[in-house]
Amino acid sequence: MEEEEEAIGFLDKVLEDEDVFLLEECELGTPTSPGSGSPFLVAVKVEAGKGLEMRKLVLSGFLASEEIYINQLEALLLPMKPLKATATTSQPVLTIQQIETIFYKIQDIYEIHKEFYDNLCPKVQQWDSQVTMGHLFQKLASQLGVYKAFVDNYKVALETAEKCSQSNNQFQKISEELKVKGPKDSKDSHTSVTMEALLYKPIDRVTRSTLVLHDLLKHTPVDHPDYPLLQDALRISQNFLSSINEDIDPRRTAVTTPKGETRQLVKDGFLVEVSESSRKLRHVFLFTDVLLCAKLKKTSAGKHQQYDCKWYIPLADLVFPSPEESEASPQVHPFPDHELEDMKMKISALKSEIQKEKANKGQSRAIERLKKKMFENEFLLLLNSPTIPFRIHNRNGKSYLFLLSSDYERSEWREAIQKLQKKDLQAFVLSSVELQVLTGSCFKLRTVHNIPVTSNKDDDESPGLYGFLHVIVHSAKGFKQSANLYCTLEVDSFGYFVSKAKTRVFRDTTEPKWDEEFEIELEGSQSLRILCYEKCYDKTKVNKDNNEIVDKIMGKGQIQLDPQTVETKNWHTDVIEMNGIKVEFSMKFTSRDMSLKRTPSKKQTGVFGVKISVVTKRERSKVPYIVRQCVEEVEKRGIEEVGIYRISGVATDIQALKAVFDANNKDILLMLSDMDINAIAGTLKLYFRELPEPLLTDRLYPAFMEGIALSDPAAKENCMMHLLRSLPDPNLITFLFLLDHLKRVAEKEPINKMSLHNLATVFGPTLLRPSEVESKAHLTSAADIWSHDVMAQVQVLLYYLQHPPISFAELKRNTLYFSTDV
Repeated sequence: MEEEEEAIGFLDKVLEDEDVFLLEECELGTPTSPGSGSPFLVAVKVEAGKGLEMRKLVLSGFLASEEIYINQLEALLLPMKPLKATATTSQPVLTIQQIETIFYKIQDIYEIHKEFYDNLCPKVQQWDSQVTMGHLFQKLASQLGVYKAFVDNYKVALETAEKCSQSNNQFQKISEELKVKGPKDSKDSHTSVTMEALLYKPIDRVTRSTLVLHDLLKHTPVDHPDYPLLQDALRISQNFLSSINEDIDPRRTAVTTPKGETRQLVKDGFLVEVSESSRKLRHVFLFTDVLLCAKLKKTSAGKHQQYDCKWYIPLADLVFPSPEESEASPQVHPFPDHELEDMKMKISALKSEIQKEKANKGQSRAIERLKKKMFENEFLLLLNSPTIPFRIHNRNGKSYLFLLSSDYERSEWREAIQKLQKKDLQAFVLSSVELQVLTGSCFKLRTVHNIPVTSNKDDDESPGLYGFLHVIVHSAKGFKQSANLYCTLEVDSFGYFVSKAKTRVFRDTTEPKWDEEFEIELEGSQSLRILCYEKCYDKTKVNKDNNEIVDKIMGKGQIQLDPQTVETKNWHTDVIEMNGIKVEFSMKFTSRDMSLKRTPSKKQTGVFGVKISVVTKRERSKVPYIVRQCVEEVEKRGIEEVGIYRISGVATDIQALKAVFDANNKDILLMLSDMDINAIAGTLKLYFRELPEPLLTDRLYPAFMEGIALSDPAAKENCMMHLLRSLPDPNLITFLFLLDHLKRVAEKEPINKMSLHNLATVFGPTLLRPSEVESKAHLTSAADIWSHDVMAQVQVLLYYLQHPPISFAELKRNTLYFSTDV
């Protein structure tokens, strides 16, 4: 009994004792006011400094906030030891299990940061410009796994602490007033903080560390030894941030239900709803017990924005219709591709105009007017581009239909709803006052503030990457049972995500090894997504919206394409974690201006990189053998393949076919008949891309650009036909042969989803590109190359694809109204 009283007395004494776990003495540089861990104060002073001195300011501010963070972790740890001491007595305050749940990983996090602080402190104290500390940040980032464990346990820790407070007065007192020591320079010796607030600090800290890494990189010379280490630490931190759940912030719990329970916002975002046959942009809010669909009310200037509720469904009443039930629902009519491409073209042109105005220090009013136009076009694109149906149904009545641009979003929303539905939910009806309160809280609680369009981005935000991303999907682990597995790759483009590549199905395995390489074109992209599916071969599970069998998503993950990390010449290997599954992949990036460089083949005996006239003369053919064979194979077994020419083939297969064609191997036909059809389509595209000059020639390129811009239809027709006539015969015959093939592919659009517009988008920039001299003379950036030229290249090919059949003989026979040389 004496022992028990001693333990409880020790607990009370420890909680009052301020000298336990004292930090080692260490004087900080003080760029901020005493005790300020504010990143804003640091940022203000950062702007005032120069060069490497900025690093010192950033680091000093971070060190000050790191000291505060360590003090907060100490305050959490302070009661842990005495609580453990009482747990083995007959009067425990908490059980060992409860203690381990509430304080899970806090000790580990404390030790990691204490070591980091102790190593960084002297470096900042004895500052010189050559000081290196990148390895410390890299080590800190490599230990983020501890934070992952903490985050996964976070909600359970909060719930356990809350239950223990309710059932135990002594613990309630402890958890309501934990003493946090102030910084050494501070007048306040300590402040009182609740346990709930302190348990949130580690989550907040990862974001802060990532911001600091951004600032450090900005002020670290590229040739400084710290630069690659900080880059690596930033990449790890960003990937970690995008992998943890966003619904862990307790500050978003702010609405109370009629029963007095808290209603937490779990997820929100902008979705396109199809209502009365028209598309509307809605802001959708998923709370712990209800899904609410709202729209922003128009308010007069200066007034707070408000939401107007369109409808809501209690999660207890929400069901997802089966594929069979979807059949009876109204069908989704996709928006015409050519109109979407026109919008993209306008957006790109407006972007260029805005950049020119800024470069020439144009009037802010003119820039604002252009931005407004760009927003209107981006808004229309965002509204009209999604095609993936997401249907939800109220079991007491109405069904609702959203359209999403990616399977990733659909599965995110579905999973978030299904996870909440596992709890014991009750049906209810909100009174008008309750609905008003709930809708009123949306503005304060929302986490997505702006419509996801580029005109809403700040000027200093990354414009994204333009060029080609090479991705190898290696393998995956973590499947509990054998399945038929494949992956798809998505990247963002114009504010929404597009599926760009798909691996083959690896049959009946728990450890698929694809080792497949893909080349993905990026148009201002900032993120790469990998989705892992189980292939379904059951013909009854067909989704009537898009006539495709519904495959099951096993996992999904996303990583940021940070230009500083990605833009290196070397392959960079990484692992993405999703639902316990780990997918290993590698990637490297080639900018668009690099991809314009054409290297003619050194050996003229092959076909790749050799002039088309040389190849046709050698073969005594009108159209190169490689073009005829690939086209024949695609028409034989790939013309109904969804996304033919758009979905990338496996790079190793394409290289194997390239080698066989170059060597004129006797086994070409046998190899073609066995090869995946997307690899054959990819080989054809590669052949045209590697020509020493594009099929429609360097000489005629400027004239094609001028011709497509003509507004008068008759003048355009004359010019465009004259340009074809001006091509060398091998180029013209091959072009007409390819044109006929692409038209036949587009005839199967209902099945293969490849319209003339899609095909023009894929082949236009391959057949028609500026010479290196031309692009250097006119274009200033990768984004400009995209906006000025690629759209026009697509339009040129589309013009010929939409034109009535063109025959070589007729072209050569007809004369023009004018016959000036081009």
